[in-house]
Amino acid sequence: MSEALPPLSPEELLRRGAAALGVPLAPGEVERYLRYERELRDWNARMNLTAAAEPGEVVVKHILDSLACFRVVSAGAGVRVLDVGTGAGFPGMVIKIHAPETPVTLLDSTRKKLAFLEHLSDVLGLSGVETVHARAEDAGRDPGYRERFDLVVARAVAELRVLLELCLPFVRVGGQFLAMKGPRGDEEMGPAARALSLLGGERERVESLSLPFGAGERRLILIRKRRPTPRAYPRKAGTPGRWPL
Repeated sequence: MSEALPPLSPEELLRRGAAALGVPLAPGEVERYLRYERELRDWNARMNLTAAAEPGEVVVKHILDSLACFRVVSAGAGVRVLDVGTGAGFPGMVIKIHAPETPVTLLDSTRKKLAFLEHLSDVLGLSGVETVHARAEDAGRDPGYRERFDLVVARAVAELRVLLELCLPFVRVGGQFLAMKGPRGDEEMGPAARALSLLGGERERVESLSLPFGAGERRLILIRKRRPTPRAYPRKAGTPGRWPL
């Protein structure tokens, strides 16, 4: 965290932070996030799901950071969402809690993280959550997932030109990909220009924002899928990271 958090309860941090982001919270939503935070800390003590382990850190660094995606995208019953490299569920599970009618797929290559998310879905009473244990490069070639999603999101997984190869194959033509990046994320647009064009995408907007409580700067990079991704992509597992387009 770039600044010390104020001495507020997790609930107060959540309510004030969401208000600062301009993201209204529905009745019952706060309670679900607080249960999420407690379950994450409990599981984290046993299997190290995330580095942020204190209640306030989980709320600000993960939940509020994930809620920031609603500054540039919307979700609902007609929007099929995929979170690539979901980890402990950020932002995919936060999207599901905020817009519970949205069908959400959570993809990760680490089975223990998906086990936590399956447990969390049960204790929060959420339906319409699918977990996929796979590498993005492999799932992106599966006809059941390729170009099937209206919105694909990824948060702090890799540099943009790598993310584009991992994520754009999942996006339907006309759909969107949101890369949630740090303060220098917009500097990755230039090196990613070739990959963006090759994979069928087009830059739609870049939103700069400051997270509440001095928790850092974010760049939300929104890409629109204009053309089908060539069948040659994604390349085999590990290749995009070693030899980016």
